[in-house]
Amino acid sequence: MLTTFSGSELFSGRFSQVIAVLSATANCLSGGMQYGWTAPVVPILESPDSPVKIEKSDIMWIENCYMLGALAGIPFTIYSLNKFGRKYSILISAVQNLISWILTAFATSIGVLYTARAIQGFSCNSIFVCAPMYIAEIADKKIRGFLGAWVYLMMLIGIALVYAVAPFMSIPMSSLIGAIFVIIQLVTFPFMPETPYYLLLQDKVDDAIKSLQRLRPSDKVEAEMKEITAAVERQRSERGRIIDLFTVDSNQKAMVIMTVLNVTQHLSGISVMIMNLHTILADAASMLSPKTAAIIFSVIMLVAATVSSSMMDKMGRKMILSISSFITAISLISLAIYFSVKNSGIDVSSYSWVPVVAVMVYAAAFKCGLGIVPIVMTGELFPTSVKTMGVTFADAVYCSFSVISVYLYKFLTDTYGTHVPFIIFAIICLLATVFITYYIPETKGKTLEEIQFILKDKRRKNDEKTSSVDV
Repeated sequence: MLTTFSGSELFSGRFSQVIAVLSATANCLSGGMQYGWTAPVVPILESPDSPVKIEKSDIMWIENCYMLGALAGIPFTIYSLNKFGRKYSILISAVQNLISWILTAFATSIGVLYTARAIQGFSCNSIFVCAPMYIAEIADKKIRGFLGAWVYLMMLIGIALVYAVAPFMSIPMSSLIGAIFVIIQLVTFPFMPETPYYLLLQDKVDDAIKSLQRLRPSDKVEAEMKEITAAVERQRSERGRIIDLFTVDSNQKAMVIMTVLNVTQHLSGISVMIMNLHTILADAASMLSPKTAAIIFSVIMLVAATVSSSMMDKMGRKMILSISSFITAISLISLAIYFSVKNSGIDVSSYSWVPVVAVMVYAAAFKCGLGIVPIVMTGELFPTSVKTMGVTFADAVYCSFSVISVYLYKFLTDTYGTHVPFIIFAIICLLATVFITYYIPETKGKTLEEIQFILKDKRRKNDEKTSSVDV
């Protein structure tokens, strides 16, 4: 007999969790604006009346300062999460973000712009690590997938917003819009609770109980509190050293999963698409203008991620990921074939719709799974004892391969042709589909403690099978 839940039943009594997550992810929206900022703003900077005079060589550094700032922020993120907790790490990131928008708004030299972009990357590294952890540790297991997806939903809203407004207004005005969302977080988030997990790690039992009571539909939280306390005590007894990420079997599995997913995210070409969408469609003789295509592309990503987030706790992470990875590969193969035929000298003018359709299918397919599920699983797979280090390592992989994918695309395109990087991206997505199908466990509807036992039990089962064979 199947049991169905309406939206009102699913969210009944969980309003406080929704409000906390909305406030926690307001900075992610601003971060999305910064991630997509270069595409619409660089043409403004190149115009004669630009407030900052730039050269062609400056464009690459304007893009890369963001990712280099993110890499530089990794040690601070680890320190901040352990020292100040999830809540105050998010607030520190918001202050940094606000400073970066102020510098961007009033920049009159390229040096100031570089500094602003580096601070933006530093801040966004922190928020995209801290927010998933915060959400995973406060959310009810029945809606954790949906709430965890808001990190990326907010980012996508930010990308769509900057694509829609930045080409049509001054840099100070678009910066003001980005700063408004940061200010909203700075005003509201101080009133949100810290996570019960972190408070228990600090031996603040009474505060942890009060936090859980604020986040749950009933004041009767004794049973869940016992579960969380047992989980924290068990995980606290496990050594929380960096080496444990690589030596403990369950941590190894979590590391492999998150590394493969984060590498696949960028080697499926998402940074290439976002930063080079105008060039790709122009080179393909697209039937849409770059500005129009960029807006449609971002809206499709947002809609796909929204639909996926609402289905994640019903369909499960694994199915959504595998479908997403496979369809993403098909769209990339279509692009590769088009560019291969075009580069061979054959007239493809009557097929200019192919790259447009392929890119839009890519936007929907990628963001329904590969572009949103990994951020949810990042907060789920690592135990409390090494969560900060595990999540930060995953973020370091994410940032590194963002830079690698962009350079790889430019090198392969210049050396061998536009079709070659898309062939490689497609192959990586197909390999990821196999990996997802046979290696990643389903975490839908599981508590964080249950997920740890799944990772450990799978290893135990394999050991038992090996032992039986040896006998």
